[in-house]
Amino acid sequence: MAPSDDRGRTVRIAAVGDIHVQQGDDERLAAAFGSLPGECDLVLLAGDLTTHGLPEQARPLAAVCRDLPLPVYAVLGNHDCHCDRRAELADVLADGNIRLLEREHTVADTAAGPVGIVAAKGFIGGFAGSHLPDFGEPLLRRCYDETSADVAALDEGLRALALCPVRVVLLHYSPSAETLQGEPTGIWTMLGNDRLAAPINEHEPDLVVHGHAHAGTFEGRIGAVPVYNVATQVTGRDFWIFEVAARPGSAVH
Repeated sequence: MAPSDDRGRTVRIAAVGDIHVQQGDDERLAAAFGSLPGECDLVLLAGDLTTHGLPEQARPLAAVCRDLPLPVYAVLGNHDCHCDRRAELADVLADGNIRLLEREHTVADTAAGPVGIVAAKGFIGGFAGSHLPDFGEPLLRRCYDETSADVAALDEGLRALALCPVRVVLLHYSPSAETLQGEPTGIWTMLGNDRLAAPINEHEPDLVVHGHAHAGTFEGRIGAVPVYNVATQVTGRDFWIFEVAARPGSAVH
């Protein structure tokens, strides 16, 4: 494939997390999503789409996205898993043209060109001084294994999309302690895991977004990579729109 000349191309990405939709939120969602056409090229939803993970709670979100003239990609959050009806929830979201990703990577075709998305919900596990170890009771070791699978998926996806001019990592749980500042340190183990940072640091995507930490900090970094906590409780906005400059290279499909 011949290299593409992406010099000067910018992709506008609207991101938000922790919108906690429930029945009756139709007007709120219509106002928020209705403002996006013409303002961005791609929409990313960083988990906690619903209040308790009930399929009916996702229907207002599906309805507002169904005819949105923009690609919409999402990961689930812990609230979305609460009722353990994830398959039904995924069906409702798919009916609204929301592409749900879990330990997957894909290339979104946007009006501004291709955008590589590497996505996982992520999981608990902690940061320096508070890591859950791969030792002891089987239940705790299963927690460790969950994050191991996330790390492997991020590494695989970023490798596969290495030549994509724009690469974004979409998570719910945080990969960085910097974006947890403001949350009580005693609960950081439940808010994310810095093991997720290793493939990000190695492969250097253009942007990482996550949610989950309502009292956290908007901006952090993993090495040279910007990381943003886009929980609406942090940004104070319906969406935060990022402008990401494409790197010259070959688009990967």
